[in-house]
Amino acid sequence: MQRRTLLKLGLGSAVVLAAAGGGLALLRPGLEGTKLSVGGRAMFGAVARAVLDGMLPAAEAARDAAVQAHLGRLDDTIAMLAPATRGELSQLVALLGSLPGRKWLAGLDADWPAASPAQVQAALQSMRASTVALRQQAYHALRDLTNAAYFADPGAWPAIGYPGPRAL
Repeated sequence: MQRRTLLKLGLGSAVVLAAAGGGLALLRPGLEGTKLSVGGRAMFGAVARAVLDGMLPAAEAARDAAVQAHLGRLDDTIAMLAPATRGELSQLVALLGSLPGRKWLAGLDADWPAASPAQVQAALQSMRASTVALRQQAYHALRDLTNAAYFADPGAWPAIGYPGPRAL
């Protein structure tokens, strides 16, 4: 395949994906106002279980409660983002919530709630190591938002050895 053909194919694919993602976001947005949609909560719950693996409680009920509390903090974090940033995040969550978007952007075959933490970790690693900038940006958005919301809770600080802010 010639270089021009490859570039045209890549550009065409990006345009189609962007149009599909934008259309999908209008039909089924990833955010409802400043909160995650049901699908967004399922996706970020799976991402949290993968990114925070080893830091979450071992017992299933306690882990589920920790993830739900985390999703509440994530909603609070998202609410503080600029409206334009929330709009982009809504499109990303909508795209990742769709089968084609999840497969192309994350490389994940299983639906988010059905995927194991190891499968999600592999998908995130694939996004991080990708040569496609959009996949890398999506990875950083998912990981950074997950970490920001999780470590906003002072109860999470001991796991990383952070004693908290110094008293002045």
